[in-house]
Amino acid sequence: MTGVVVDVGDGATHVVPVADGYVIGSSIKSIPVAGKDVTRFIQQLMRERGEHVPPEESLEVARKVKEMYCYTCSDIVKEFNKHDKEPAKFIKQWRGTKPKTGAPYSCDIGYERFLGPEVFFNPEIYSSDFTIPLPEVIDKCIQSAPIDTRRALYKNVVLSGGSTMFKDFNRRLQRDLKKIVDARFQLSDARIRGEVKAQPVEVNVVSHPIQRYAVWFGGSVLASTPEFFKACHTKAEYEECGASICRTNPVFKGMY
Repeated sequence: MTGVVVDVGDGATHVVPVADGYVIGSSIKSIPVAGKDVTRFIQQLMRERGEHVPPEESLEVARKVKEMYCYTCSDIVKEFNKHDKEPAKFIKQWRGTKPKTGAPYSCDIGYERFLGPEVFFNPEIYSSDFTIPLPEVIDKCIQSAPIDTRRALYKNVVLSGGSTMFKDFNRRLQRDLKKIVDARFQLSDARIRGEVKAQPVEVNVVSHPIQRYAVWFGGSVLASTPEFFKACHTKAEYEECGASICRTNPVFKGMY
């Protein structure tokens, strides 16, 4: 019951540490980089390259490209070289029909296959407003938690949300987070040399079958508990009071 939930949705990314079943509220981190940013970045890359995608279809095509063809790479430079050396192997073709005229069109899907998910690890390639990589955010979250929970938190980083489904996303996240932790460990180990030898910190990012629907699964588990009905409004109450009832907390009988 101890771990860090990394929930990457469409609009925002949340990093939530949990110790013995209790959320460490003061250590929760949120960042503005999420699934919609990957979609917009892919749309931007295809537009800049001059791909002939109808303007009204560009966002939807970018979303489908993200879901069907994107993957996480281990090294951007190496991946660029792979695409340049064997373009036929890596470049995919997208075919569609224009909604207004019904005329067919096609476009290439190239670098955006790996550059899309890269916004989580190098956000500066997409925007200058937020430039902190996701592994660094997770590390800051764990470092702000109580010291006796940190090892257990690093050992159980659980992914949630559709935008964590990219191929090898968990491996890249684990590798980058491990680099940050190992660098800090070596620095501290050098400082206390000659004294008690510190144990290395284990880092483990968990990918699981219900990853895409983890939020809905958690909601269904919560709704199946008897305590849930003591802390929610009934349909009859909602119909009587309207949407404003959501501002009332049934547990504390107070207004938000």
